[in-house]
Amino acid sequence: MSITTKAQAAKTTTVPNPLPRIDDPRKIAPKDVRALGKLFFDQLQILEEGTREYQYARNTLIEMNLSLVQFAARRFRNRGDGQMQDIIQVGTIGLIKAIDRFELSREVEFTSFAIPYIVGEIKRFFRDTTWAVHVPRRLQELRVTLAKTKEQLATRLDRDPTVTELATHLNISEEEVIEGLIAANGYTAGSIDLPINSEDNDAGATYADITGKCDPGMELVDNIQALAPLLADLEDRDRDIVQMRFGQEMTQAQIGEHLGLSQMHVSRLLTRVLATLRHGMLTQN
Repeated sequence: MSITTKAQAAKTTTVPNPLPRIDDPRKIAPKDVRALGKLFFDQLQILEEGTREYQYARNTLIEMNLSLVQFAARRFRNRGDGQMQDIIQVGTIGLIKAIDRFELSREVEFTSFAIPYIVGEIKRFFRDTTWAVHVPRRLQELRVTLAKTKEQLATRLDRDPTVTELATHLNISEEEVIEGLIAANGYTAGSIDLPINSEDNDAGATYADITGKCDPGMELVDNIQALAPLLADLEDRDRDIVQMRFGQEMTQAQIGEHLGLSQMHVSRLLTRVLATLRHGMLTQN
């Protein structure tokens, strides 16, 4: 065989075989998915990424294996029908990650490889979205660990474990345990309209009735404190005009008569002074 013939033969062996065209991959029987999957994965390793054939092979693999997402999602059906669509979407992301990372050389069934990816993505979704108050992921994971450890130690000790016992068992500091226990309070939130759970609560008082509110007077105090140095910087006449207008509640005509100015002049002076004070307040904030 000539060199040219050998080169042509070598080139021919690297050309992908045409993949079968499947109209609806989701209707393929499970027993056929395994055989077809190997064929498509084999070609996926050869095809150039970004080409039409590559996209066809990848998309077909995704659709053929969507039943794995449905299977994994059943484990979370107690979360409610309202979230099932989100679970399916998140699980599909896990499936796609598994397809992109799977290699036939692993000698493991794709099903066994993909399920951990799908379930892991769904669990990550719940971990990141079900907390009523956002806390760092480290504390989210610590909450789960503490809950399991508390249950184990409570069974062994026949009582709730102390912070020290939890820290010793997990080989972490007591400060970390306390931080994790406090963070766990952010997992769920209750309505402030719920009645207070107390024997003395005959009137049906709610948490909203005893929850403190912002005092509008505090903002006024802050404004007065910020305004004081600005007033001190005004010229004497300007400061007198402000004091007469807002302190003594005199009209512009009365102020003009007192200072020997026209009402129009007082109006212009007052407008200028207020603009200066307003600018000073905004600049300070």
